[in-house]
Amino acid sequence: MCADSNSKISIEARALAVQLAQPIPFTSSSSSVGEDFPLLQGCGLQQEEVSMAAALDVREEKVRDEERLGLEAADATAHQISHDPWYQVGFVLTTGVNSAYVLGYAGSIMVPLGWIAGTTGLVLAAAISLYANALLARLHEFGGQRHIRYRDLAGFIYGKKIYALTWALQYVNLFMINTGYIILGGQALKAVYVLYRDDHVLKLPYCIAIAGVVCAMFAFGIPHLSGLRIWLGVSTFLSLIYIVVAFVLSLRDGKNAPVRDYNIPGSHASKIFSTIGAVASLVFAYNTGMLPEIQATVKPPVIKNMEKALWFQFTIGVLPLYAVTFMGYWAYGSSTSTYLLNSVNGPVWVKTMANVAAFLQTVIALHIFASPMYEYLDTQYGRGKGKAFSFHNLGFRVMVRGGYLTINTLVAALLPFLGDFMSLTGALSTFPLTFVLANHMYLMAKKNKLSALEKAWHWLNVVAFSCLAAAAAVSALRLIIVDSRTYHLFADL
Repeated sequence: MCADSNSKISIEARALAVQLAQPIPFTSSSSSVGEDFPLLQGCGLQQEEVSMAAALDVREEKVRDEERLGLEAADATAHQISHDPWYQVGFVLTTGVNSAYVLGYAGSIMVPLGWIAGTTGLVLAAAISLYANALLARLHEFGGQRHIRYRDLAGFIYGKKIYALTWALQYVNLFMINTGYIILGGQALKAVYVLYRDDHVLKLPYCIAIAGVVCAMFAFGIPHLSGLRIWLGVSTFLSLIYIVVAFVLSLRDGKNAPVRDYNIPGSHASKIFSTIGAVASLVFAYNTGMLPEIQATVKPPVIKNMEKALWFQFTIGVLPLYAVTFMGYWAYGSSTSTYLLNSVNGPVWVKTMANVAAFLQTVIALHIFASPMYEYLDTQYGRGKGKAFSFHNLGFRVMVRGGYLTINTLVAALLPFLGDFMSLTGALSTFPLTFVLANHMYLMAKKNKLSALEKAWHWLNVVAFSCLAAAAAVSALRLIIVDSRTYHLFADL
């Protein structure tokens, strides 16, 4: 009898050990061991104690593993996830904010809005963008799993139709941003050429083609977003070069220049459309449209670490943007160029250094915004096995990423109107992704926990930003049509 009892106890103890070793669910029952295993109540044998201790050790180890590694991703990916510390992610975000696009904000934001509206808009847009991105970051583990792509999160909350719509919006957004980066790279190369020769032999479309080739070569060598590592430091250094040069030369020009004209240029109708377009550029300046993809790379705890990265972006990270934007507008007023280095005066070698730094930084920044497309292509069609630089994987990147960037480069050369692209991107994609969807998804996810006032606030954001997105899209399309009439395709601006 005792032997039978010991055997039953041992079997039940082993069963408990297997049960406790399973992944811990998010809603667990609170039944006692005695209820599930009655034989364990009646015998105090050493064998029972050892088995129970082993089971508890397994459970504690499992808890420690889950706390360390975080939740599993919602879907498989060929790229690395949960790999980067929060400060590396912060530098990824800051690289996007302080990319060579900052050289255009004095002309594309401050000139149409003026001092009061422009300054207020930049500060207010930063605060609203931080809030919207924080909402999105808090949904990264909604439903008990990590959503490593924007479309995965939208699909989990809404279903397949919104999954597809979100995917389309996001990739339009990223395609437009990448096209803008190639235009920026081409403008920087053209600016260097003009410093030494002004014979119009090297035209802007040729410079854009060169920029596209260099961006493709860089994409072949960096397999995924986490692989940037040291390149983020290089990007920060390059950003400081062109921002400091633009700031110092603008300051010198402003001191020596006569009284500037800060009046908003254009007719009454054009001022209205330019103002709406500038509002879209304000949104574009701070937001990536790919926050879940960036958050996927951060180490657990993913929400806490992502919030640290966002605070870094919107405090320290935005200071260079403010400095160069305000200084450029102060120095040149309403005549400020949409590429500030074209307005400054100074030694040729200094301007060359700044333009080369701007060109190289666009190459790195483009890779960040192209990474969701690369991740999709690598996961869906790549073999995903072997080393990153094996012949198969490298050849796959050359063909697929090279083809994607070829299309980007062709569009950039066809329509090299940078300010218009910024406005259209903000209208069609950044507004819906960052503000409309973020607020509505938060409503859907937390609707039972929000007060009536909180629900009204989120609905106000959804409606207001939807209206702004529609108005900004009309304004941006009008600007593109006007510029297309003024300039021909493959224009040498």
